[in-house]
Amino acid sequence: MDRDLISRIAGLARLDTAPEQADKFALQFREIISYMDSLNKIDTTGVEPFYSPSGNISVLREDVCRATHDRKDILANAPRHDGKYFIVPRII
Repeated sequence: MDRDLISRIAGLARLDTAPEQADKFALQFREIISYMDSLNKIDTTGVEPFYSPSGNISVLREDVCRATHDRKDILANAPRHDGKYFIVPRII
């Protein structure tokens, strides 16, 4: 990681960075990549994947698609409609 690569990454992310920030970010990126490399060296053969620390029990209702309102009732409150859609002023 050098200053040029950091500047390219910042440009792709649409971030404005000062040259002194690029040096700091380069150091931080190198530390992060070094840590990830050390994690990649760990043998995880036979280790069951851990997806969540909780038992994933949902206390919410089941997600079911259902009609809750009638189109006629909704359109009854509209100032203008054509029986199927709201009619709004053109904005161009």
